[in-house]
Amino acid sequence: MFRCAGPQYGSVERAWLGVMTEAEKVSELHQDVKNNLVNEDVEKVKNWQKEAYHKQMIGGFKEAKEAEEGFKKAQKPWAKKLKEMETAKKAYHMACKEEKLAATREANGKTEASVTADQQKKLHEKVDKCKQDMLKAKEKYEKSLEELNKCTPQYMESMEQVFDQCQQHEVRRLNFLKEALLDIKKHLNLTENQSYATIYRELERTILAANSQEDLKWFSNNHGPGMHMNWPAFEEYNPDAAAAPIKKKKPDGAPPTPSTDHVAPPGDRSSVSSYDKNQTFSAEWSDDEQPATYSGNENGGNGGNGNSFEDDSSSGRGVRVRALYDYEGQEQDELTFKAGDELTKTEDEDEQGWCRGRLDTGREGLYPANYVEPI
Repeated sequence: MFRCAGPQYGSVERAWLGVMTEAEKVSELHQDVKNNLVNEDVEKVKNWQKEAYHKQMIGGFKEAKEAEEGFKKAQKPWAKKLKEMETAKKAYHMACKEEKLAATREANGKTEASVTADQQKKLHEKVDKCKQDMLKAKEKYEKSLEELNKCTPQYMESMEQVFDQCQQHEVRRLNFLKEALLDIKKHLNLTENQSYATIYRELERTILAANSQEDLKWFSNNHGPGMHMNWPAFEEYNPDAAAAPIKKKKPDGAPPTPSTDHVAPPGDRSSVSSYDKNQTFSAEWSDDEQPATYSGNENGGNGGNGNSFEDDSSSGRGVRVRALYDYEGQEQDELTFKAGDELTKTEDEDEQGWCRGRLDTGREGLYPANYVEPI
């Protein structure tokens, strides 16, 4: 439910980038600068890491494992109720479908002369039974949803407790990062040269502008208790919606680069419709029993039998693109290609992140827009 966007963020990220910019400007340093950085600052970071992060025998850090287990434990009771509610909802909708089908058969039987009175009686009894089953399923569904809603406050309280523990650890990490950056700045600023003085004055202002409380407030509002939640609500059975075609899901972004140097609560994965090849993504946290607490349409996108693209194979128009990654088509209307392959984009990216293209073999189909780049 809660997740971390990356090891650095907010004002601390700007301070960190300030150090990186300064390092690019000062390419040649005195040997004393190197000795100070290695013998003092590096040792300080190593010692603090040993005290704050305890490695486990089978990889990872104890603090990260405890945070992960804490969220799993807090989610487990609510996730169980959510699963029961989803099962009850499915049973109720199925009962509604059976009741409607039985009623249709009874109505058709009244108009057919070949249907005997005994058969009509059986059809009527079937309708009554289906209606009773539907009412029982509805009652069970409503009761299950009510129980889920009762568990929600406790679920939120438990999740916030674990989140607060992670925030306390994060406060210490942010403050240490600020102190370490100031020490690095002090050792690098060994000259009174005006150009160096200007660089380090700007660097000091950037580091001192780091405010852990503001960063934690932003973090909480975007990835913590303050974030928007989309709780399940009762859904009446709708036969028209059930018969609608399933749309293709919005494609995920390129494979993320994991990052484990920040102990913070886990989160959900976000899809992207355009890809920045210089972007680095943070590690994700998954749980087999994780409840669906994100907002969005699970069936969003275009399906294999009902996509939003129109055939443009005969027009001859298109833009040449090159694949950034391997992609294996999951449906018949999707293309398969390898990283480095070239193809022709015949239609631009739609709102779900899909493009239509044509391989050099002549095969046309859909592919994720963020898996290619223009040539």
